[in-house]
Amino acid sequence: MYVCLCHNVTDSDIHQLVRTEGVCSMHELCERLGVATQCGKCGKCAKEVLREAVREARAEAACPGLMAAA
Repeated sequence: MYVCLCHNVTDSDIHQLVRTEGVCSMHELCERLGVATQCGKCGKCAKEVLREAVREARAEAACPGLMAAA
């Protein structure tokens, strides 16, 4: 789903950035993808997606074997 229409950012983009580059704050997300830097309407949704992505990444790091089996 699109999170930021101004910069064409999807939830998948955010999840990938968290997994591959360790992004874990809105500040980093704004710097890397431009989320919430133009009209700002996506800020709340972007923050929710970021929290979810960080939570999933931490769960994967805690139980890598379990997540691979899923």
